[in-house]
Amino acid sequence: MLTNLSIPLSFFCSGCKTVITNDYMKESFSVTVESFHVDGDRGQLDNALNLSQDILKQREVIKIDVANDPQSYYLQTFNPVKEDVTAYRSEKALRGPLKGDWLKTCDPVMTCYKLVSIEFKWYGLQTKMESYMHSVERDLFTKFHRELFCSMDGWYGLTMESIREMERQTKEELVAKMALPAAGSASATSTK
Repeated sequence: MLTNLSIPLSFFCSGCKTVITNDYMKESFSVTVESFHVDGDRGQLDNALNLSQDILKQREVIKIDVANDPQSYYLQTFNPVKEDVTAYRSEKALRGPLKGDWLKTCDPVMTCYKLVSIEFKWYGLQTKMESYMHSVERDLFTKFHRELFCSMDGWYGLTMESIREMERQTKEELVAKMALPAAGSASATSTK
């Protein structure tokens, strides 16, 4: 099952390919997300990822408006204030809030095109799981891009050296957390 997502953004990020697998399911499970970012684009490209005709016939195109997506379960259910792109204004980048017809008027703008390919090869569950996982991806992308926009003042204007230092610190913190035993586990409690 394939979903092609088009997410107009009003900030810069780069493209990538992410592949997620599962050791237990081996070749029976994978999620592949291919991203391509087009500066100055408002989601009008039909084949930004240069897909073959076979894949184009299979894909479902979904456009996501991070400010006003009526089909987003996440926005309709949670819509946290800290991620409200319709109220946030970046002091450093002087961007936002994303109000009204922002998709047509926002400048600068960039669209993030994503191709999400999901394989869940278990008899009796494949269609339902792939469909469910695609719906979760939509909300995941909506939430992530809202958080990214609303945290803009924390990263806008950083140098590559600053970013690498943040990555190093984050890695150290993660390694330290992973080394700690879980609270309440047998190894975390002592007996005398």
